[in-house]
Formats: sequence, C-alpha cells, structure tokens
Amino acid sequence: MTRAEVAERVGLVEPAYRRMERGKVLPSVTVLHRLSLTLGLSPEVLLGTAPQGTAKKPSRAPLLDAETAELRRLLALARKLDAEKLDALLHVADALTR
Repeated sequence: MTRAEVAERVGLVEPAYRRMERGKVLPSVTVLHRLSLTLGLSPEVLLGTAPQGTAKKPSRAPLLDAETAELRRLLALARKLDAEKLDALLHVADALTR
C-alpha cells in the first residue's frame, strides 16, 4: 500500500501523513485508531512503545469521529510530554484498564 493510499484510507492528505511518519506531529486518537486498523498494527507498535515482538492487531471497536472532551483534553496534555513522561502515562493508562 502506498503512502497516498494509507493517507486516503485514514482521512488525511499525503503531506500530513508524511509529517506523522517522520514524527513531526502526533496523530489524533481517531487517526491513530484508523491507522491501526488500516495497517493491521497495534497503536503501541505505531507509536513505538510496544516491546519488540508484541505487534498485536487492534481488538477494540472503532472510536466515534466525535471524540469526547475528556479524550481531546488527554491528547492535548499527552502531546506536551517528553518521551519518558509519555511512556509513564501509557503505563498508568494500561494499568487502569486492567
């Protein structure tokens, strides 16, 4: 699948998708979910936070396009974190969902 095809399937223009690939911008939760489904990779793998050899396919239902205010706020805060703090946040979120 080409970059243009992936971008189209997740609802992005190709330049925006390329910026995401290069790590210049983070995807929204909705776009991350669409990428996960399109590419058959877990969000953790796409974000580079999964331990090696644990590339699982996504198992949750798609998010609604209208994200809740809480998710938007959480994403805005997460975008301000450095890599170490983002990793800690992911561990806490993972623990809370068990």
